[in-house]
Formats: sequence, C-alpha cells, structure tokens
Amino acid sequence: MGIKRICAALLAALLSALIAAECQAQYTTDWVANTFGSDATRVGNAARSMWVAPEGVIYTATMWDENAGGVALYQNGQSMGSLGAHGEFQGGAITGNATSIFAALQFNSTYGSGKVGRYDRTSRARDLLIDVSATTTERQADVITGLATSGSLLYASDFPGNRVRIFTTAGVWQRDINIPGPGALAVDAAGNVWVAQKSAGTIVEFNPAGAPLNTIQMSAASRPSALYFDEASAQLMVGDEGPDMNIKNYNITSTPFLVNTFGIRGGYLDTTAGIKGQVGDKRFTRVAGIGKDSAGNLYVLNNPWGGTWDLGRNGNTDIHAYDSSGNLRWKLQSLNFEGIAAPDPGTDGAYFYGGTNIYTGTTGGTFVANTVDPVAYPADPRIDINDQGRGEHFGQLATVGANRILVAAGQNPDIFYFFHFNAENGYIAIPDATIPGAVFSTNARIRNGFCLDSNGDVWAGLDKTNAIWHYPLTGFDASGKPNWGAGISTPIPRTITPLTRIIYLPASDTMILAQGIVGSTDWTSIGSRVEVYHGWLAGNTTTPNPVINIVAANAKSITAAGNYLFVGYVHTVPNIDAFNLTTGTLDTTLLNSSPNTVYLGNDVDSMYGLRSYLRSTGEYVVTKDNYNGSGIVVYRWKP
Repeated sequence: MGIKRICAALLAALLSALIAAECQAQYTTDWVANTFGSDATRVGNAARSMWVAPEGVIYTATMWDENAGGVALYQNGQSMGSLGAHGEFQGGAITGNATSIFAALQFNSTYGSGKVGRYDRTSRARDLLIDVSATTTERQADVITGLATSGSLLYASDFPGNRVRIFTTAGVWQRDINIPGPGALAVDAAGNVWVAQKSAGTIVEFNPAGAPLNTIQMSAASRPSALYFDEASAQLMVGDEGPDMNIKNYNITSTPFLVNTFGIRGGYLDTTAGIKGQVGDKRFTRVAGIGKDSAGNLYVLNNPWGGTWDLGRNGNTDIHAYDSSGNLRWKLQSLNFEGIAAPDPGTDGAYFYGGTNIYTGTTGGTFVANTVDPVAYPADPRIDINDQGRGEHFGQLATVGANRILVAAGQNPDIFYFFHFNAENGYIAIPDATIPGAVFSTNARIRNGFCLDSNGDVWAGLDKTNAIWHYPLTGFDASGKPNWGAGISTPIPRTITPLTRIIYLPASDTMILAQGIVGSTDWTSIGSRVEVYHGWLAGNTTTPNPVINIVAANAKSITAAGNYLFVGYVHTVPNIDAFNLTTGTLDTTLLNSSPNTVYLGNDVDSMYGLRSYLRSTGEYVVTKDNYNGSGIVVYRWKP
C-alpha cells in the first residue's frame, strides 16, 4: 500500500508539473532589435566610431552602454566583451595600433572634456590620459572628431580648436596642423595626413611636416564622415553621410581621383532598387566607420539616423562585414536603446514601429527600415540637436485604413511628435505636428497622460487644465497627412487625481485611467490605482468598474489591448503583469518562458515603455523596452 501511495503521489506530482509546463507555454518570450538576446553576447549600444585591428578584432565606441563598457569588441560576428566604464567615452572617435586603443573621452567632472584615453589592448585598462583640446567644459557635442595612428604617432582632430594635433603614442605633443572644422582622419603609406571637413564636403591632404598638398572637393551636398586608407589598393575610402549614403574610393597616388564607389547610391533612401527608407546589405544609412583586416575583409559601421543632443541615444549599432569581393559575410546590429516599438495593426502585429526604426521577425528580428530622412526633412525633431527631448525612440502607432500615424516621444515625455507615411516616401515618417503645438491649439504640456488610440484619435491630459482632452481624427489629406478636430474636454474624475496615464480602447469604448502618486510632484510615476470605465463615450465618465489595485511596487508603464491591461515596473523587476479589464484580477505575469533564453533587462525605466496589440488569432503581442540589453523584448501570449 505504501508503494502504491508513493506511486500515486509521484504521478500527481508529474501531472502537476505537466499542467504547470502547459500553463507556462501559453506565452513565448522573444526579442527584436539586437542580433543576440543574452546580456553577455548582445551587440552594444549606439556605436558612433570604429577601428579594426589587422587580425579582424573590431573596436567600437559609444557615449553610453547601460550594461557594458563604452568600447565594445567583436570578431567573426561575435561579441568579445568591452573595455572602460559604460559612460566613459564620447563615442565620436577611436583608433588603435598593435598594443593600444585610443578613444575620445566624454566630459568628466575631474578632468573636463577634450581628452583622449589610451588603453592597453591586452589588459583593457587605461594607462594614459592625453590633453588634446583647450575646450574642457563641453558636455554634449563632440570636441575630438577624429583619431588615427601611424607608426609612433597619434593624430587627433580638435574641432573647436580648428586644428589637427600630432602626438607620439606616448602622449608627447609634436606639432599642430591648422585647419577649420577638422573631422575624420587617415594617414597614408607616405605619412601624409588626410582630414575630412564634413560640413564643407572636402578632404584636405597634408605632408608629414604639416604643409598642405591636395584637396578632394566632393559635391556640395556630400558629408565625408569616415576615412580609411587602404594600403593594398593605395586608395582613400570615404564614407559619405550626404544624400549618396555610400563609400567613395579615391586613388591618391598622384592627383586624387574617384575610382569607384561601394554601396547603392542613395543608400537606404534609394528608390530604384528598394523602398525609400529600406535598409539592406549595401543600402547604408549613416556611415560612421570603415576598416579592413589583413585578409582584405571590409567592415562598415552604420549609425542609423535618430537621436538628438543625448549622443548615447544617437542612432544605433549596425556593423556589416564583407569579404574581399564585396559579398556580405555577416551583420551585427543593436537597433534600440531606451525606446519601444509598437506592433503594427496593418500587418496584424508582424511588424514593429519604433520612434525611428521598423523591425519584423523573431529571435533578434530583421531591421526593415530607418524612418528618418535627414535630406528631405533636416528639421525632423528626431535629429534636431536643439530638440527638447533626449531622443524620440518611443513609438506609438495607429493604422487607419491604408494610413499609418506614428507618434514618437522620449523617455519621460511631456511633448509628443506626429508623423505620417505615404507611398511616395515609402518607410519614411514625414513630420506633421506636435502636442503641445499649433495643430492642437495648446501650449500646455502633457502631464496627465497621452494616448493615440487605434482610430487615430488623440487623448491628452493637458497640464493644469484638470481635464482629459479628446481630439477626434477627421481624416487625411491627399498626401496622407492626418487632421484632427477641436479638442473636447471631460473633467478628470476626482477619484483618480492626480491623473498620470490615459488609455482609450475604441473597439470596446473603454477608458483606462491611472493615478499618479498622491502628494508627489513626480508626474511620471504611477501609483496603485487604475480605474476602468466601460462606455466612456457612451456617457459613463464617473463610474469605474472595475478598479484595479496594483500591489507590486513602482509601476511605471502601462498598455492595453483587447481585454487586458499590462503593467511594467521600475527599480524592481522586469515582470509584466496582465490584469483582466472585466474582472480587475491579475490573470498572469509575463516573465521568461521556458527555456530561459532571452535577457529581459532590469525593469521598465520609461513612461511609455510598453506597447500591446491583440492579433486576429486571439494572441496578444506585448513589447517591452529593454534598455539594459539594447533591444526590445517581445511577448506573445494567448490566454
């Protein structure tokens, strides 16, 4: 009998385990916007410069990487770790030699700006600090805009000093070359120095003593952003950040002349071989670095457009490796930092629209498009250095018939930017309006919640108005630009003040309002009370049912679709709780499905860091900002 009872107990335990496994399997955990989904192997954030060692080790520099050093190392399509602190480097310039790495440092309260750090390639420790610029107080813009080594010499572009400074690799100053607006650098086999003047579209050559030699005058629209001297071909390779978005190869054995180009002319903006905005193997975005290894493999660092004054959010990492014949070998991509992408209803959740990029696919996904066109729309707020945000990488999307409306915003925004798409511009998001702004006839900041609903209507809690404002979409003009009617105000229910979030679901006429922290001046956080109003536009603006009580600490971001409210937290856990909008109960918590293969990050450190969509199959798609992993977590859940 004892044996039978033991067997029965084991069978019950086994059945319980199977049932638990079945319940756990109701959702899957996935990711997009990074080649790799683990913290140890992920591609680093927003690389803005690159140096390639002869053996094929790639070094990239960024201003900020939340969970790693600011200089990342890669080889053969894999991560090899990092060096330095996560906020140590400026990101705009890096070079190296057989023993050392030299990188521009960002402003530091101890030594200011305008410094280059030397790092031992074996120990990865900094062993020298080199004073390059007299500008020591700059906290945002690049001071050192180019670095190169040749033999025992180090060359550095001092942009505000209008000079190229030459040191020994031991940091001993040798001489200066005076040149306005110096940028990227390269040194040829004869020791001549090539200096890009990006805004002028020129590349100037100096002999080793600093005397001017030749000048390459590119087109007026060209912007030479990266230089590399290819010793094997005696050619100077020039990355053009202008409308051509390609690499130009110049023979420099005598008077320089253009030999050929690499990459599709127009890059991702080309419309002859693809859709405008579409990225691809040779459809380059912003060419930020060029290098070759001793085997002749070519490496191109793209920095897709997007990001304002906060250079740590300035574009993304997109490294392409090609063999000596120009065939693509592999790509490494990190396409998101402190941002989110919304599932696209027009593709039933198959595509994801971020503030600047579009993704699709699974297990890292596919980078589809960069939606910024700096040529046609140079004042786009997503690239405006004087913009008030830190980078509009948080996307919200509405698909209305054949039209799409994109709203882009920052981490904790009180201003939101509107864009539309049309056939002529392909994947490019065309700037339209802001709220606050003239289109919505208000100067009040958004401090009590914002929502772009699935009908394209706008809901906004305008600061100090004590009201929820509804701006109904009235249609689109011939170019696809949306228009909204005058705002209609409804008093904020007293039971939910201070209001901090608004979500409206048109399909069920459901309004969801989240309370802030009572007594606090922090309008970016969520308290514990969420009110659900069924039949809001039908007239029920005073009687919530249910009222959801958030028990877990530090709610930060919410999103809703179908019959569920999803809640993410800050400074605690990466969990996403799913609350039933009918009963108010907590029905499930999204963590990591089995097997645990996706790095979830620490938390949701942003107001609008979650997006959700209910697919036609009954499956919920929930996306979560993973700023720790420079990517986006994607949950697919079918209750």
